[in-house]
Amino acid sequence: MRYKNKFLSESIFYSFFLKFLKINWFVIFCIIILGFFGVIALYSAAGGSWDPWAKNHLYRLIFGSLIMFCIALTPTYIFYKFSILSFSLGLLSLVWVKFFGSGDVPRWISIGGMNFQPSEFMKLGLILILARYFDHIPKVYLEKLLPYLIPLLIIFIPGLLVISQPDLGTGLTIILLGLAVLFYVGISIKFVIISFVLLASAIPFIWQQLYQYQKNRILVFLNPEMDSLGSGYQIIQSKIAIGSGGLFGKGYLLGSQSKLNYLPEKHTDFIFTLISEELGFLGSMSIILVFCVLIILIMKISFNTASLFSKIVTFGVAFLIFLYLGLNIGMVCGLLPVVGAPLPLISYGGTSLLTVLIGIGLVLSINIYEKKI
Repeated sequence: MRYKNKFLSESIFYSFFLKFLKINWFVIFCIIILGFFGVIALYSAAGGSWDPWAKNHLYRLIFGSLIMFCIALTPTYIFYKFSILSFSLGLLSLVWVKFFGSGDVPRWISIGGMNFQPSEFMKLGLILILARYFDHIPKVYLEKLLPYLIPLLIIFIPGLLVISQPDLGTGLTIILLGLAVLFYVGISIKFVIISFVLLASAIPFIWQQLYQYQKNRILVFLNPEMDSLGSGYQIIQSKIAIGSGGLFGKGYLLGSQSKLNYLPEKHTDFIFTLISEELGFLGSMSIILVFCVLIILIMKISFNTASLFSKIVTFGVAFLIFLYLGLNIGMVCGLLPVVGAPLPLISYGGTSLLTVLIGIGLVLSINIYEKKI
């Protein structure tokens, strides 16, 4: 019996070792590069000090990577089984934070001295529940409107809950993520056109429901100079810093806008501005290139899986990273309103970092267990 147990434990270890070797190491390499950029950028943001951001970011990267590997070695059917539970817990967390959340604006849940933002984890819950739902729907029914009614409720309920916190940027990100999944599944183009017409018609009503600071962000986006010392200050300073970086940048640790504290939120949402100033156009484009490679690698995994559930999950994670990237860079360059979108794996922030790494773990799990031969 002792030898049988020993043989069984060795077989399990060997099986996990084989699965570990099947991990897509190109994806891991992209994660390492982006995480490295994040640590050195936060070191610079603190004036050449590990405290208070760079060291914590490194610890979070290590912790999140361990979770990522654990998820990667977990069979995909486990996530399928718990997709409804994950979405339900996310929804309950959003309701909880609405009434009992912590912070100046109630967007956080505090447990044991640790804060996390449930709206970030909700994005993964949304991807999983939509993937499970459409995995059961025959393709022939997707030309009709009725199968999309339940997914639309699934998308808009958490999205509107987050918007009401108020967190317009994250709420719209959740809605855009869900609608992108519907588009990927194959929603009829006529429904897309009808939705755009209805949305355009509702713009005056939506505008009246916005908070004044949200209206100011949109107006300042259209004309930053209208409040250059107030709402428009961030974006004006961001443009100055990006433009002053030139082709090669001012040099690492030599960014004047950040060192003289002209650039607010340089360690979170505007970390890309700091990188552009110090490393220039070539440095910032290198980061964008790594993100593009990461997204392409994830989409390649999506194309190489058989089940619709896995295809939707991998697409959802790829589009989530694309949303983070597009919103952040568009925001700091003045192409989009300031919505509070972090730069994945680089900006300082534990919840968004963990969300991305968990999402990458799901993708790696699909690559191991669902890849076509």
